[in-house]
Amino acid sequence: MPQKILLVEDDQFLSSLLQTRLQKEGFEVALATKGDQALQLLKENRFDLILMDIILPGKSGFEAMEEIIASPQYGQTPIMVISNLGQESDIAKGRELGAVEYFVKAQISIDDLVAKVRGFLGG
Repeated sequence: MPQKILLVEDDQFLSSLLQTRLQKEGFEVALATKGDQALQLLKENRFDLILMDIILPGKSGFEAMEEIIASPQYGQTPIMVISNLGQESDIAKGRELGAVEYFVKAQISIDDLVAKVRGFLGG
């Protein structure tokens, strides 16, 4: 049974690219473009990993993460942040909110990101 990843990314090009690459690696990928949409998907499905952007329309990734970690239902789901926000304060906040990894988009390639996900999930 393939491992399931929730990809929360509002950039259509990047989300399509990441979704395709992760599916090629054998992962099942669900896509959310907003924080609220991600929370709804989490209520309906079990995921092995969440890839979370921070700058999202409506509810931000940080706000969504606060709700995720507070949930007894899906609060244990590991979160990797992928964001353009690269300030130390942003990275620290992501880690405080339970991110197991924090990647700055400009500093990581798609190949490296996919390899990190595969390594984390033991694939």
